[in-house]
Amino acid sequence: MGLNFDMATTAEIDIKKQLFVKNAHLNNLKHIDVLIPKNKLIVITGVSGSGKSSLAFDTIYAEGQRRYVESLSSYARQFLGKLEKPKVDDIKGLAPSIAIQQKVISSNPRSTVGTSTEIYDYLKLLYARIGHTFSPISGEEVKKDSVTDVIDFIKASKKDTSFILMAPLQYEVDNFTEQLKTLKVSGFTRLEVGGNLASIEDLESFGFVPEADTEIFLVIDRFSYEEDENFLQRLADSIQMAFYEGHGRCLLKNTENNEVRDFSNKFELDGIDFNEPNVHYFSFNNPYGACPTCEGYGKIIGIDEDLVIPNKNLSVFEDAVAPWKGETMSEWKRSFIKKAKDFPIHKPYHQLTKEQKQYLWRGDKSASFPSIDNFFKMLEENLYKIQYRVMLSRYRGKTTCPTCEGLRLREETSWVKIDGHNIQSLIELPLDELSPIIESFKLSKYDAEVAKRLLYEIKSRIGFLLKVGLGYLNLNRTSNTLSGGESQRINLATSLGSSLVGSIYILDEPSIGLHSRDTENLIEVLKNLRDIGNTVIVVEHDEDVMHAADYIIDIGPEAGYLGGDLVFAGNYKDLKKADTLTSKYLNHELNIEVPKKRRVPKEFIKIKGARQNNLKNIDVDVPLEVLTVVTGVSGSGKSTLMKEILTNAVQIQLGMGGKKADYDSVEFPKKLIKNIELIDQNPIGKSSRSNPVTYLKAYDDIRDLFSKQKSASLMGLKPKHFSFNVDGGRCDECKGEGVITVSMQFMADIELECEHCHGTRFKSEILEVKVDEKSISDILKMTVDEAINFFTELQESKIVQKLKPLQEVGLGYLQLGQSSSTLSGGEAQRVKLASFLVKGVTTDKTLFVFDEPSTGLHFHDINKLMKSLQALIELGHSVIVIEHQPDIIKCADYIIDIGPNAGKHGGEVVFTGTPEDLTKNKISATAKYIAEKL
Repeated sequence: MGLNFDMATTAEIDIKKQLFVKNAHLNNLKHIDVLIPKNKLIVITGVSGSGKSSLAFDTIYAEGQRRYVESLSSYARQFLGKLEKPKVDDIKGLAPSIAIQQKVISSNPRSTVGTSTEIYDYLKLLYARIGHTFSPISGEEVKKDSVTDVIDFIKASKKDTSFILMAPLQYEVDNFTEQLKTLKVSGFTRLEVGGNLASIEDLESFGFVPEADTEIFLVIDRFSYEEDENFLQRLADSIQMAFYEGHGRCLLKNTENNEVRDFSNKFELDGIDFNEPNVHYFSFNNPYGACPTCEGYGKIIGIDEDLVIPNKNLSVFEDAVAPWKGETMSEWKRSFIKKAKDFPIHKPYHQLTKEQKQYLWRGDKSASFPSIDNFFKMLEENLYKIQYRVMLSRYRGKTTCPTCEGLRLREETSWVKIDGHNIQSLIELPLDELSPIIESFKLSKYDAEVAKRLLYEIKSRIGFLLKVGLGYLNLNRTSNTLSGGESQRINLATSLGSSLVGSIYILDEPSIGLHSRDTENLIEVLKNLRDIGNTVIVVEHDEDVMHAADYIIDIGPEAGYLGGDLVFAGNYKDLKKADTLTSKYLNHELNIEVPKKRRVPKEFIKIKGARQNNLKNIDVDVPLEVLTVVTGVSGSGKSTLMKEILTNAVQIQLGMGGKKADYDSVEFPKKLIKNIELIDQNPIGKSSRSNPVTYLKAYDDIRDLFSKQKSASLMGLKPKHFSFNVDGGRCDECKGEGVITVSMQFMADIELECEHCHGTRFKSEILEVKVDEKSISDILKMTVDEAINFFTELQESKIVQKLKPLQEVGLGYLQLGQSSSTLSGGEAQRVKLASFLVKGVTTDKTLFVFDEPSTGLHFHDINKLMKSLQALIELGHSVIVIEHQPDIIKCADYIIDIGPNAGKHGGEVVFTGTPEDLTKNKISATAKYIAEKL
């Protein structure tokens, strides 16, 4: 059913309060009109592929962007490239639009959480403005004296005190007579030599030549303090001159008691000349502040600790240091054991303190000590020996910079402190620990005034990050190591920090990767964004977010060509009364059924001593041949346990590669795991040529079918002629891409439809070959659902069999030839799942590890997904799912809950067992949300 607004209604639209989208028909949208209230929290929902993103991102956001670019000067526009007008008649009441999508912000190794949220920029400024430098030798504060400091000292002295202002004279004995003449010409009349005043004229007439180490001072001025403007001006000029003549030093002598006070305007102490703090000094993207070894990257190509010490359960005595084995090299181990003082040689490496590890690596800093660093230095000095070159290459890898220890800044910056904290110590802390430190800074009245605005910006931005559940991250964390959900929430927090008003924010499932507990905080943040005067449009399936929305738009009724209609618009209460797929799940007319009987696990993967990242040396038994769900709040250690430890350990033992992580042992029955597949949300192919039908190997059969047609035989066409990846049948002009990329110097490249094949990718004669009136190009434009119907009628069961799993995992709306690079993370993951369902029975017993497969899924799609996962288990495989979605968790045979909280407050096993038993657990953050579902 479509909700359409007649022209009488459209005339009454108040564009200050409403946004009206007229006749949107992009992709599968069926010429719909949508009225959206402004300054509200709007949720657009519907099954995957129904057209939600087409409406939110490809229509509303794209038109907002286009209008913004059109408003710029023609000079500015030439650098931005032309934006296509979306297929919509008109959008009334459109404000500037900002899209926050599920994409990792940056692949730049210099981009960190601190720089992308701008917190680090404010922190640099804070340290440059009010940081105090302390000497690493004496620990005293480094200060330099100004003219004002000297005047303040004189003012604080007793009235009528007489002073002599002097500057130390640098002289050469051989040239002293000439120097006196120069001083006389410059207008100076007196020197102090060995504590006695003498006129320059007298010294000249005596032919005085000092001994080499005599201290001589140039007298600049003599005065008693007066409260007079002219006197103060003269005094300031004299002090300025004294600093200049004394090369940064001047002395003030009290004539009554001969006490001398030494002033210096140089930034030095303990014989060290310190740099004065400025913004670039704390920037690792500037040569002035970056660590000279790693140039601000925090990592270098060097000796990789994980390769040198592959098994961290061994002690030095038990050959933990891999290169110190064998007849010759074991001499280094024996030598270390002999010379090492107070070093626990029988203690496993992972139990050593930071200082003990440093001692093993760096020794006592002497060149002869048998430390690991000195061992590799020896190899480097003997590179002419081939065996040493081979050995060195074996242990090289990307490793933390030894100079800055991954903190990216030069050592001198650590001497600048605010309330005892240097900037390095702050960027290492998780945000939930950093926040109280910054809140409790003890500052002088002057510093507090200077830092007021900066501290406000830092505190508010950290506050937003804590609200969106990212308290476990630190500012030094590289942006490219974040998940899509984390990146999106960082973008969201940054948008809140910039406090824009009157804008339209469009978010793509911000609840992805969030535990139900953190979703409550996220909703608060979204409401915050709305309350300061923005329209917040969220494409979302989460029930809690829908419940909190002011207005809900449901697109459907189903996916692909069966979707694209506006099936409901209104509030949550009215949605529950409506007749849509979403409302049926909210009313429990349709349900994701809890299994009648849960499988009882018999065999387990036994993980012992898992210590990677924040895991606290835990032992976990992970069951096989059942549906295991790993739960816990974001950042608790689920991915570390399943992806970095379990997956890698199984891969190593099956001879499939894998990188050794930090654990004691991982054991499993080899008969139950012959293969392991990690199905995450990485793209299935970055090339524009990769698509679902080629990924599932169904395209081979389709090409075969076309080559068997009579017209193809007459033209002598083979299956390869129906491929757009090899020469023969593909269009020679665009090489089977369908578009031609025009390189624009100094501007973004533009893609134009190929004029020869008009986007069909093939030569005209290939398109003449048809199967039931459809050319190969028509087939690639079909959705999976349409293709299944088409090939079923032709009784091509082989092709149908390969396409069916895509329909089963809820991807019936995808076009067969849709480029893989346009698929979302969740869609890519389900295409991978479908490819295994195709192989299904033929595959050896496989362990499947899914990373949040509910991403981008409506309740209806989760229902289909659960059937697919259960089908894999029925075929004898084992399935592990990392998940926060309560509907998936309640269907598990076995749950492993990691927590209790995130970061260093997580990393422990809180619970293992069935969902029913989990609801009785008092510590688990997941328990209460599952109790509601059961």
